[in-house]
Amino acid sequence: MNSGNFAAMKVYAETERLRLRELVPADVDGFFEMDSDPDVHIYLGSQPLQQKEQAANAIQFIRQQYIDNGIGRWAVIEKNTNTFVGWAGLKLITEPTNNHINYLDLGYRLSKKYWGKGYASEAAAASLTYAFNELYANQVYAIADCNNTASNRILLKTGLILVETFVHHHVPCNWYKTDRLTFESKQLK
Repeated sequence: MNSGNFAAMKVYAETERLRLRELVPADVDGFFEMDSDPDVHIYLGSQPLQQKEQAANAIQFIRQQYIDNGIGRWAVIEKNTNTFVGWAGLKLITEPTNNHINYLDLGYRLSKKYWGKGYASEAAAASLTYAFNELYANQVYAIADCNNTASNRILLKTGLILVETFVHHHVPCNWYKTDRLTFESKQLK
C-alpha cells in the first residue's frame, strides 16, 4: 500500500519516522484496510467498513472539512516506506459534546499492524505542536473510551490532562484537555 509520489500534497507535520499530510483519494486502499478491521473499531462505536467506496466517501468527507473548517484529520505516512499507516490530527467539532462546541479535537486511528510502535503518540504530539504553533489554538480536547487503555495512555503521554468522565453515545468516556500554557511549559522541560 505505497502511497505513491505525492510531492504536491500539503504536509502539515513531520516527525523522525512519520509524515502527516492531507488525505487524498489515492489513500483509499490503506484507509479501507484500516477501517475494515473489526479490531480497529472495538472502542469507536461504529461498524467496520464493508466496501472500498465507504473509505473513498470518508476521505472525501475529511477533505471537505479542510475546505469548510480549515482543518481535518491527516494521513499518517511511514517515512522509510512511504506507506499509509492511518490518520491523525485535529478536527473542528461543531456539534455539542460534553457541553463544548466548536473545539479542536485531537484524534488518531492506525492500522492494527502499526499498533505498539509509538506512532500514535508521535502523531498526536506533532498534531498538538501544529495546533499551538501554527493554528495558535488556546486549547485542544480529546475523548477516549474509558476501556481503551492504549488510547488513554497515549493521551496522557502526549500531555493532555484527564478532566472528567462523561457518557458519550451511551459509552463512558474520558474527557481530556490541554491548553497553550500547559503545552508550552512541557516544551520547556
